[in-house]
This record gives sequence, structure tokens and C-alpha cells, in this order.
Amino acid sequence: MVDNMEIKLTQEATDNILLLQKEYDAVGKGLRFGLTKNGCSGYKYILEFEEKPNTNDVVIDFGEIIIHVSRSHFEKLDGSIIGWKDTLMESGFDISNPQATQPCGCGESINFNKRLV
Repeated sequence: MVDNMEIKLTQEATDNILLLQKEYDAVGKGLRFGLTKNGCSGYKYILEFEEKPNTNDVVIDFGEIIIHVSRSHFEKLDGSIIGWKDTLMESGFDISNPQATQPCGCGESINFNKRLV
């Protein structure tokens, strides 16, 4: 059930998604937010533009930005906040996910409680 689950976007993430849509000729496309089995800890986040959602996706409408999330990933992503970091060392998306455990030292990979795996 996904009715009570949520994903949030910070204003900084929203602003940068809109800029990236223009830069990558993706205005009007949705943003896929998901997971792939990869990385040192087991999973890696996916953030990429796509034309339309898959049939098993939950679609979250933030007005100018539409997020597509696979139902199979939604429980692992519930409560996530998609933010944006901008430092001297790096710029990019910063995901805060209360479901994630065991983050990797590289900062790119995560794992989940056994209940969610």
C-alpha cells in the first residue's frame, strides 16, 4: 500500500531539477527515482529523466516536476527527501532516506533493514 507513503523535494532540488531539464532537453519529462542493485552496500539510487511512467509506477506530482517511483521500490524510498548539495568539493543530489541503513563510506551506496530487502 502506498497511499500513506511520501517522498519530498527540497526547494534547492526543485530548482536544480528544473535547470537540468532545460540543460538536457527534458522539459516536461518525469524524473525516475528508484534503486538498482549496485555498489559496496548493495543498492544505489537512480535519478534520471524519462518520457512517461511505467505501468507499475507511483506518480507523484509536484506541479512542475513529476516523480516516477516503481511500486517495488516505494517501501524502501518511503519518507525520502531529495535534496541538493553544493559545496566546493561537489554538487548534486543528496538523498535523505529514513529506511536506509549501512551507508557505504563512498557515499554512493546504501542498504536496507532485512525486512525491506
